[in-house]
Amino acid sequence: MPKENYLNRIKQLPEAIKQFGGLVLIFFVIFFSFSVLNVMFGGGDELVRKMKLEEDRIAKERKLSELISKLPSGILVTFDGTDHHRLTDDFYEQVCKATKLIPQRAIMGANFLNFRAHEIYTINGNKIDETFVKWDEGANKCFAGFTVSGNNVGVDESITVSGEALSFLSTGIDTRVYYIKNF
Repeated sequence: MPKENYLNRIKQLPEAIKQFGGLVLIFFVIFFSFSVLNVMFGGGDELVRKMKLEEDRIAKERKLSELISKLPSGILVTFDGTDHHRLTDDFYEQVCKATKLIPQRAIMGANFLNFRAHEIYTINGNKIDETFVKWDEGANKCFAGFTVSGNNVGVDESITVSGEALSFLSTGIDTRVYYIKNF
């Protein structure tokens, strides 16, 4: 009986007050819904951190693009006595830090000096597990290498071949390790 009493009172209110009450009710439902969604999917601090990381990545990419655009296309070397473009020490470090690719040619050249790595590389279908290019601050040199393993063909052995990256290939779009000295 008390529920009917409240419903009758609400029905007797003027139409403007009923509409305003409905509007307020809809506002609270929408506000509550978005609050729940924000708690479930929102990540204010996490989102800001991710956005800053993305901005840093984009700034780094721009810097690398500028560096690569300054380099001449072709083979870039770290030593004198060649027809190829010789890198200054500063450019050598920057190119090393910008380089991420090691093409098949550089890998095969380094493989020939390590028979077991070449053997595993061949039996596992020329599969490379990992490649790396890193700058060594202590030695002021760029080192590049790769890891091959025979896990996928039943050989429980993993070999890392690395050496000094003596030359790079500049394509105008990116830079690649051209020659790895690993002897």
